[in-house]
Amino acid sequence: MNALGTSAKTVAKQKEGRPVKTFFVQFKCELGKAYEVAAALAAAELASEIYSTAGHYDLLAKFYIDDDQDIGHFVNEKVQIIPGISDTFTTVTFRAF
Repeated sequence: MNALGTSAKTVAKQKEGRPVKTFFVQFKCELGKAYEVAAALAAAELASEIYSTAGHYDLLAKFYIDDDQDIGHFVNEKVQIIPGISDTFTTVTFRAF
């Protein structure tokens, strides 16, 4: 990840002009596991940006996937399998302003 927290894979997709889907996932983590979950997400280079948050959720991550990929399958098969995650809330976005 670069200084902004953007993965090299994401930057490459954007530079190539490939269409991507953008979405956010909020994470509830097992007690004491938020930093481990954040580190695992960063190491897997799945998210473009990862933030710790206050409130009902512990982390917020921004994801980009290829336009032909399914968000539900991606979250189920690549994100929710990370140890320490107890719940997720996915927000699909349509347009940036």
